[in-house]
Amino acid sequence: MSESGNTIERTLSILESVAHSSNGMTNSDINRRLKIPKSSASYILRVLENRGYLIREKESGKYRLGLKLMSLTRDMLTHIDVREVARPVMEAYVKKAKLLMHLSVLDNGRAVYVEKVEAESFVKMDIWVGHRLPIHTTAIGKVLVSQMPENEVTSILDLRGMERKTPKSITTQKKYLAELNKVREYGFAIDNEENALGVRCVAAPVFDANGKVIAALGTSSTIMQIDETHLPKIVDLVKESALKISKQLGF
Repeated sequence: MSESGNTIERTLSILESVAHSSNGMTNSDINRRLKIPKSSASYILRVLENRGYLIREKESGKYRLGLKLMSLTRDMLTHIDVREVARPVMEAYVKKAKLLMHLSVLDNGRAVYVEKVEAESFVKMDIWVGHRLPIHTTAIGKVLVSQMPENEVTSILDLRGMERKTPKSITTQKKYLAELNKVREYGFAIDNEENALGVRCVAAPVFDANGKVIAALGTSSTIMQIDETHLPKIVDLVKESALKISKQLGF
């Protein structure tokens, strides 16, 4: 095994041993139980502590799991729970509205589809699980950042840019921030041919038990299917569906 592979094995062994220990572990404990040289264990422990994966008690010198590892686990479980809870609600919406529905989360400044339910229709949207989209041209993106502090939103926009996807795309931060005010006020967002010409999307926020937006529930189709006549009803159905999921998550 290569040196880097050996280090990874040791790191994972240390994390697993500390996790299974009810009283924490010292460097000496790790050395005895895992047969890892103290010098190597010290280096690994120092890195894990600096990154927040482990914390060290000053008096005893024992290491315990840090909040970073716990938060990663919690985030993973949250997304899994959202998908499991959302799927039946999404299927019910699709059956009623005859339109595609998708679920998205925010990841590294992008909106990412994590679940979708297709509708039986001749119209097929170019959407797949894992597809990543910008926040400024999509209804789901607007929803996902709607509760974030303004400086965090502008940081994403500075990093990712505001490419003009269509003539209707929002390409200035001032106009985009004003759009987010509407999302917060009305509880939903619309992408009105801003990401692709001829396509309209509606999205609403999914909240966790703490009232935090953790996902966006959206529907997409042509402007002919989601026209001005049908738009109000579709908005209501999407908002109702998102609220059902949020309530099941403790909101």
